[in-house]
Amino acid sequence: MALATPRPEAGLLRGNLGAAAAYQQFVKPFEERPQSAPAWGLLLSISGVRLAIHLALAGRYGYFRDELYFLDCGRNLAWGYVDAAPAIGLYAKVALLLGGSLPVLRTIAGLAGAAVVLLTGLLAWRLGGSRSAQGLAAVAAAATPIFLAIAGLFTMNVFEPLFWTGCAYVLVRIADGATPRLWLLFGLLAGLGLLNKHSTAFFALALLAGLLLSPYRRSLVTPWPWAGAGVALLVFLPNLLWQAANGFPTLEDLRNVARTGKNVVLGPGEFVLAQILQQGPHLFPFWLGGLAWLLLARGGRYRPLGSAFAFFFVLMFAMKAKGYYLTPAFPMLLAAGAVGIDELLERRFPRMSWPRAAIAAYAVLLTVPVAPLVLPVLDPPAFVAYTKSLGFEPPRSEVAHRGPLPQAFGDQFGWPELVADVAKVWNGLTPGERARAAVFANNYGEAGAINLFGPALGLPRALSAHQNHFFWGARGFTGDILVVLQDDRESLERVCASVEEAGRHSHPWGMAEENGAIWVCRGLKTPLPRLWPRLKHWN
Repeated sequence: MALATPRPEAGLLRGNLGAAAAYQQFVKPFEERPQSAPAWGLLLSISGVRLAIHLALAGRYGYFRDELYFLDCGRNLAWGYVDAAPAIGLYAKVALLLGGSLPVLRTIAGLAGAAVVLLTGLLAWRLGGSRSAQGLAAVAAAATPIFLAIAGLFTMNVFEPLFWTGCAYVLVRIADGATPRLWLLFGLLAGLGLLNKHSTAFFALALLAGLLLSPYRRSLVTPWPWAGAGVALLVFLPNLLWQAANGFPTLEDLRNVARTGKNVVLGPGEFVLAQILQQGPHLFPFWLGGLAWLLLARGGRYRPLGSAFAFFFVLMFAMKAKGYYLTPAFPMLLAAGAVGIDELLERRFPRMSWPRAAIAAYAVLLTVPVAPLVLPVLDPPAFVAYTKSLGFEPPRSEVAHRGPLPQAFGDQFGWPELVADVAKVWNGLTPGERARAAVFANNYGEAGAINLFGPALGLPRALSAHQNHFFWGARGFTGDILVVLQDDRESLERVCASVEEAGRHSHPWGMAEENGAIWVCRGLKTPLPRLWPRLKHWN
């Protein structure tokens, strides 16, 4: 059904005395597109292919470090976690109810990644894109290397683009003249995005800046945007109350990260290069053209989205964020870029389909040599050989994480073997000692691995003071005997009467920090409940 031309009081400008003049200047000169139905069959086919790829590769490697931690969060549902918003615990709880296996986790992640592909195509349709433009947008989203990477792991990152692109979609609807009551839907999506990952707050700030930098700032004197903000705050309120009740641990965690220099800090050129590499150099024209299209096309009707991206880019660089933090903002650029490319091709090659097919093939085929760098296609030895043949060393995002594989891959190796090595040490204790003993892990990956693989080997749930494990406490253990991972003799001798190296763990493809001694600490000088506050490790 055709979308009616917006009235002077419609959309972002509705409800303002200056709306009619602004409409005449900024909206009316640009003819409304005919609004046909989305190309559902095409978009579902492309997103289905993406899902099939992830399902085929779901069991190639092992559990990712963060996946192990999030499963523990799912076992301990709360309205917040030290280093995560609460939704990831709910997602993990669903995964646990379905068995908690690696295929289950990766299927959930793959479905979210496929939904991002579908939503990118739908956004291109909403921006006025033809069937070809929708297909190009979906293909670009499906072929983007960083989207392939994050959809292969069960983390908050795979869900984040859904909320952000959903917010962009709603803003486009409002800009096109839909009822301003859609600000309530925007607020709901933003609130759910905040419950998924707190960085949504910075995207919302960027969208506010985009509105302020455009004629649509007049809409901010109307009640609906603020009603939407109220909905977002109401949805986010439980996590905000949890943060307040626990002394805002997430802020403390972020301060610790900044103070310790945990993350690799990128310079201006490196930050820009990171975006080009992560999104795929061959797709650079898509998203850069999309940014230009949002800023300039349709008489600037969608300029708030382009301005928001530019503001967000500068904000993330100023905050020394990791390069991938910008990733969930890219689907709207890809959608706009596909529309712009399609319109250009229509002017140069009217009613000819082969140029679109050629560009889609270009996007896919040039992703193929990149795919082994972001997906578990190759065995580790083949991966190392492949990167050497390319003369390419994957960049690190964190200073301390080292290993023969990039962190996203290396953190998927060695966990069952580590737990087996701990079980050997555990079984070396006498029955009387095991009755009084606990396993203490110095990071959440180790703790999560023991909690997942350990019960089958007779191990108890692990203790840890890392991240949210600190809140889960010592669970009544006094610390008479502790099997300790990733520590050193000198530090343990300061708190234990005797320290024994009872085993070692080493895995050729795991992260280097996990390779080392497994200690048995006897006679803790200070009872564990009293020592616990000093063990808190948030970073």
